Amino acid sequence: MLGFSIGKLLVLALLLFVLWQGIKFVTRVGQIRQAVRRAAEQAAAQGRGRRAQPIPAQDLVKCNSCGDFVPASGATSCGRANCPSGR
Repeated sequence: MLGFSIGKLLVLALLLFVLWQGIKFVTRVGQIRQAVRRAAEQAAAQGRGRRAQPIPAQDLVKCNSCGDFVPASGATSCGRANCPSGR
């Protein structure tokens, strides 16, 4: 009834091996998640002290020939004869 055969022992050994590998995998995934979480928290803590530099605002001038708004300084001509940006 409860006889031990080679086949039963091999199946039992295979099941134990699969269970052991599954436990190792779950443990490894948990360790990786904790490491990623710690790295993200450290990066957030380092980034809290810094502020982004504001982008300087530029004055815009409307082009009389094409109607586009171009920077008042350093603008290039749109190619039309009466373009104020080409000066």
